[in-house]
Amino acid sequence: MMAESMTNEAVREAWTTLAQEVRTGVLLTMRQGKPFGSHVPYVLGENWTRAYLHLSQLALHTQHLRQDPQVSLFLSEPDHSEKNPLALRRINLQGTAAILAPDAPTYAQMKERYLARFPKSAMTFGFADFSLWELQLQDAHLVLGFGQAYQATAHSPELWIHQQPERNK
Repeated sequence: MMAESMTNEAVREAWTTLAQEVRTGVLLTMRQGKPFGSHVPYVLGENWTRAYLHLSQLALHTQHLRQDPQVSLFLSEPDHSEKNPLALRRINLQGTAAILAPDAPTYAQMKERYLARFPKSAMTFGFADFSLWELQLQDAHLVLGFGQAYQATAHSPELWIHQQPERNK
């Protein structure tokens, strides 16, 4: 039996709720051609196509981004013993990363949003080795449970396509 597709509005509400509940994600960078994962706090822009990270130049993931800007940000609801780990809500966002210059039009707003979500990070904004990075995300893969997998692209970020399993012929 196949799960019914949710409306775009319901999918948007689901990923927005997930992003509000989960304050950290796994940042995947490329290290010598292989994926490398780091746990990072983040804030999203107006939708899933932009995410902002405050990163130290000393961190391995930042060094990787300087060599190869390809990135993935993976968010997942926490696992608990009463949950089925295969049915956890999760989203995988893929794109590229670049430093957001302090004179960029969105810098002040994103810094403010970052500090509102992570007030204890205020000190690091004064450190010379930290920069605000903008992830420019092109693709999203969202799983909301069994039979509820959706994809979207930055070209139409509000259009969530329900993945249908391929049937054997």
